[in-house]
This record gives sequence, structure tokens and C-alpha cells, in this order.
Amino acid sequence: MNMIKTTLLLGLLTGLLVLIGGYFGGEAGMIIALVFAAVMNLGSYWFSDKIVLAMYRAKPVDPASAPEIYRIVEGLCLKANLPMPRVFIIEEDAPNAFATGRNQKHAVVAATTGLLKLLNREEIEAVFAHELGHVKNRDILISSIAATIAGAVMILANMAQWAAIFGVGRSSDGEEGGGIVGLLATAIIAPIAAMLIQMAISRSREYLADASGAKFCGNPYALASALEKISSYSRNIHLHANPSTAHMFIINPLSGKALMNLFSTHPPVEERVARLRAMRPY
Repeated sequence: MNMIKTTLLLGLLTGLLVLIGGYFGGEAGMIIALVFAAVMNLGSYWFSDKIVLAMYRAKPVDPASAPEIYRIVEGLCLKANLPMPRVFIIEEDAPNAFATGRNQKHAVVAATTGLLKLLNREEIEAVFAHELGHVKNRDILISSIAATIAGAVMILANMAQWAAIFGVGRSSDGEEGGGIVGLLATAIIAPIAAMLIQMAISRSREYLADASGAKFCGNPYALASALEKISSYSRNIHLHANPSTAHMFIINPLSGKALMNLFSTHPPVEERVARLRAMRPY
């Protein structure tokens, strides 16, 4: 169901791009914006692991330096039929974890020291299983595609803003008002719509990673318990996270209330926990 939802949302995002491109710049304008956004996101996709690991000063571990953690990830990879990813630890008191890497052969999983101290072994295993779910489901690629299309929409919206300022969309007939209204709608509404769709795709992938992680570790209740602990603890100890990487973490490090939740990259923890507790152990 979440795969279908993701496909529909990507289709909706693509449709939004085509609609705006056709209105404002025609086919050529749409293609130019898409290519420009793709070039910008390609570097981020290709080097995402190096960028994020350096940003959070993550340290690699191996069987000698962290034997238990390494065995947990290794065992999960066997169950999930995945290559062994590189494993990193982040020296942070706030409990959290993430996965990155451009494909399954170049994957990275990382957890904070705060998470490793807070959770028991079953819960730690469940968290790593969730992150490997992202790897298995190729979520880095999907989020990059969504970011590329959304970026193209925002480029066209920015062009529309300048067009409205300089009156490019005006005509000498009665269409003048309609042209300006169309440009303003493109400039203001389109980027918000693109952002909301992109966030909805991210939330859908979190549900899917929860389901995959529960299957890999065989214990959805352990993942539910881990999410509750991480969420509760994170209210008091915050991770100093860059907003551009918030979608990668198992719990949104920038979560807030009211309007912030509308633009959240993660679904409500309560809903995720309810879904996991409704599942049967594998």
C-alpha cells in the first residue's frame, strides 16, 4: 500500500511540474528546470554518505571496536539478503539513527551513542532493522528523485516570481489580470504544494521502513518500544541536526508542534507505534 502511495505521490509531483512547465515556460522551460535540478541533486545523491558522515563527525566501527553492534547489523543483513553496510557511531547524547548511501552496495548505517545507551539489545536491533529497511527499499534513490522534481518546480516558481515582478506575464487585453494571477499562483502555491508532496513521500517511506524493519528483526513490538523511547527522550535532549538531513533520521530531530508537523518529513510517532503494535511477530 505504501509503495502504491509513493508511486501516486511521485506521479502527482511530476504532474505538477508538467503543468507549471507547460503554463510558464512550455516544454523547453520544464526540461531546463528539470535538468538544472537533476544536476544539483546528483552530487548530493552520489556523495550523500560522505557529506552526512562528515557533518556529524561519525566514526566507523568494525568487529574489533564494536563487536556487538557489528554482529547485530551483520545478522540483520543475512535475514534481509543485503550486503554488509559500513557502520558508524556518532558521539551525541540525543538518541537517533540514520541510513544513507547511493545504493545497497554503498550503504551506511549510523547510530548515536545516546541511542546505544538508551535502548536494550532487541530495541537496538529493531532500529538498525528499520534503517536497513530504507536501504532495501532504495529510499535514498526515491527521495533524490522526489527532491529533483520538487527542485525543478521551485526553480520554475522562482522564475514566475521574477516574471510577475517585471510584468512578463501581462498582455494588453483582458487577459492581463489572469496572467498575473497565474504567475502569482505558480510563484506562491506551487512550491508549497511541491514541498507538501515531497514530505508526504518521505512519510510514506517511513511507514514502509517500519514494516520492513519489523520483518527483518522479527519483532515489531521492539521497534515500537524503541520509537517511544527515542521520541520521549528527544523532547529533552535535542540533536543539533541540519534541516537538510532531517528526513534521514528514524525520528525527526526537528520535530515540533502545530505548523511544523504539517511540513514534517516523518509521520506521527503515535501512528507508527500503533501500526507496529497491530502487527504480529514474524
